[in-house]
Amino acid sequence: MSGWLAIAGLGPGDAALITPEVSAALAEATDVLGYAPYVARVAAREGLSLHASDNREELDRARHALRLAAAGRKAVIVSSGDPGVFAMAAAVFEVLEEQPEWAALEVRVLPGITAMLAAAAKAGAPLGHDFCAINLSDNLKPWPVIEKRLRLAAQADFAMAFYNPRSKARPEGFGRALDVLRAECEPERLVIFARAVSTKEERIVTVTLAEALPEMADMRTIVLVGNSQTRKAGRFVYTPRSAP
Repeated sequence: MSGWLAIAGLGPGDAALITPEVSAALAEATDVLGYAPYVARVAAREGLSLHASDNREELDRARHALRLAAAGRKAVIVSSGDPGVFAMAAAVFEVLEEQPEWAALEVRVLPGITAMLAAAAKAGAPLGHDFCAINLSDNLKPWPVIEKRLRLAAQADFAMAFYNPRSKARPEGFGRALDVLRAECEPERLVIFARAVSTKEERIVTVTLAEALPEMADMRTIVLVGNSQTRKAGRFVYTPRSAP
């Protein structure tokens, strides 16, 4: 088979943070597929077909891309950040598991800089010790699962990174998450709100858990919560590498 599929991460926003490997795949591609705002980040050119779709069409998008690759096309599915972090790589492999006739296709996952790491770098080093990442959207998992993971992560004293904290469709979810944290953590715990990292709209704000408000976050915000040892060094926030 002459076709292939690459699952690529476009990074957090700044074109300078797209890896050379991803840029090379996009330059060779005949087709680019993805959620519409991510496809819009790819420059149109002769010989390239752009296939934008809704954010909740991941499995259909994966099937479309695999069909294109099977037909000899060079397809790239784009995600923001890293494609393996709450993004399209898992959807592609779910389809491959269901439809083994595509198992012989050339499929590559091309890593990107995920928003969690870009936000942490802007803030300093808040993820300098053990940490976890939790997607606060309840579109694909129920709220009780999210709450349990939040509570156990806080009890284990992980630093935490929250993706998709608050949307117009579910504005109450992040408030619930803050309530869980306040039940398990001291009020002085540091919380970083990093919005639109690496873009012109970038905004980084650090507050204590007691000061954190639900409206400080939206879907373009990554929320980083320190562990009990996380502290400030001037304007920077860091978590020491030594255990408490």
